[in-house]
Amino acid sequence: MYFFREKMVGPVRPQLVLFGSSIVQLSFSNEGWGATLATLYARKADIFLRGYSGWNSRRALQVLDQIFPKDAPIQPSLVIVYFGGNDSVHPHPSGLGPHVPLPEYIENMRKIAMHLKTLSEKTRLIFLSAPPVNEEQIREALSDKLGKPNRTNESCRIYSEACLELCRDLDIKAIDLWTAIQKRDDWLTECFTDGIHLSSEGSKIVVEEITKVLTEAEWEPNLHWKSLPAEFGEDSPYDPVSPDGKATVNVSELCFGRNIQWE
Repeated sequence: MYFFREKMVGPVRPQLVLFGSSIVQLSFSNEGWGATLATLYARKADIFLRGYSGWNSRRALQVLDQIFPKDAPIQPSLVIVYFGGNDSVHPHPSGLGPHVPLPEYIENMRKIAMHLKTLSEKTRLIFLSAPPVNEEQIREALSDKLGKPNRTNESCRIYSEACLELCRDLDIKAIDLWTAIQKRDDWLTECFTDGIHLSSEGSKIVVEEITKVLTEAEWEPNLHWKSLPAEFGEDSPYDPVSPDGKATVNVSELCFGRNIQWE
């Protein structure tokens, strides 16, 4: 049973789905961008993680109808999509592996976009382009697991630009991660755990870029976390008592134990 098919708990909050490969699957690790979004949207929206390490756009397209059924009674308010890094891996002589030729990658992403756009009139999309990689760090961290590295920063750039151009054609919000991450002077040493996957510093950039889109998008309803009401956020006599002892403090909008810096 897929999560859209029936309401498991209620009331129904807006549903935000993170869909992609390992950049998505691992986004709740190492103070990742998915975990940060879940904190920001606490009591306001539900974050669903649909990340599949190692996947390319071809494999994603094969199960798209199962993950996002068109007949589901509740459809997501926002889907953040990332595929491209694995597609950009250089082809293996055996024909095996995640590589997807650039024209097919573009067409696969077009089909994914068109399917998601038809789920609901109010389903919004944000596509993330392929981030850069640290080729030397990949050799040091992953060569014993994956053999000789066959992923380059240049190939990521090519697939990133193709994703961005497609999104411009389809009028889809897109984030240029390849460029955004490399704006940091120390991106090579600070933004990855193994040359491919994002560290907490790399994830901060992803959240910053998503925040820019949410702030600037003229969507109705507005999906920025500050624009969404907190569930059961009304004042209550059961809230903590204020320091003056005369009233209670509504804590529904407060974040304890973590400094949330994004506006």
